[in-house]
Amino acid sequence: MKRAYLFIILSMILLCGCDSSRQYYPKHLEPIETHIIRFDNDIMNVRRETARQDIEILYEQYPDFMPVFVEDILGIPVSDTAYLAQQLPLFLEDTVYGFAATNSLVKQTFADVSSIEDELSLAFARCKYFFADWEVPEVYFFVSGFNSSIMFIEDGIAVGADMYLGSDYAYYNRVVYDYQRQTMRPECIATDVVSAWLFKNIPYTSRQSRLLDQMIYRGKVMYLLSVVFKEEPKYEVMGYKKEQWDWCVKYEKAIWTRIIERHDLFSTEQRLMASYLNDGPFTSEVTQDSPGRVGTWVGWRIVESYMEHHPEVSMQELMQDGDSQHILEQSYYPNR
Repeated sequence: MKRAYLFIILSMILLCGCDSSRQYYPKHLEPIETHIIRFDNDIMNVRRETARQDIEILYEQYPDFMPVFVEDILGIPVSDTAYLAQQLPLFLEDTVYGFAATNSLVKQTFADVSSIEDELSLAFARCKYFFADWEVPEVYFFVSGFNSSIMFIEDGIAVGADMYLGSDYAYYNRVVYDYQRQTMRPECIATDVVSAWLFKNIPYTSRQSRLLDQMIYRGKVMYLLSVVFKEEPKYEVMGYKKEQWDWCVKYEKAIWTRIIERHDLFSTEQRLMASYLNDGPFTSEVTQDSPGRVGTWVGWRIVESYMEHHPEVSMQELMQDGDSQHILEQSYYPNR
């Protein structure tokens, strides 16, 4: 269960630089104050001897999130409070799967989340500058038993803090593949939250569902994400290691040639699109030396090139443009 508009002022000046990046929003934009709701701390305070009372308090404190946690994470019917009172302490105290040790490390690692809150506060402000009608989500932390990193709830987004304890955390060997560990770090939380929020709010506007259309759609989201987190290295925004990003840049034209020669660009075959777009140890249609999600990376590069060549296009106009073929042709990719 790994889950899952304002017009730009035309007079905004372009930044100097070899990538022709643009200053889309004021440099001193006021952050939207964001505080992480620490459901994780409160759930970990449940004790075996007072479980029933503690659970009642949690239902009162978190009337929206507690039922979601109970049903989706613990797999227990909300109405079965007696069974929940038995099982929740066992979940929190488990030593077989390492939940007890993991929960303790969550408390230690996220004793201070102010830096994450600061990142989110600025990121949400930048997004709202473009899309004023978007509702800024509430952000919860919870412990998932290695079950979920990001989860949508009615009033916001919940973060499984136990899925962000560091790529080298020993217990991850039991629950995820090696290639997934790269983004299981505290530093990835803000970008993961905002990325999920963007995908939720940005509609898929193409009338078709070819590989090209999916690449451009994901590329548009990644482009906006990179603008919002412009201080972050692009490989971090992508969730790559630096060497993976550098590999893609080095073989960029060869990757594009291979996509064209295989006639994959206009394919609607689901397995093929998943291979290009979804996470994995590599992108099999390219080469086993490649990182996963190469299709998403190429889509981002196409969109980036398109925006470099068309400074008159606003962020809102980009997100509303469902003509993937037009964006590709006007991007002059890969001859940027």
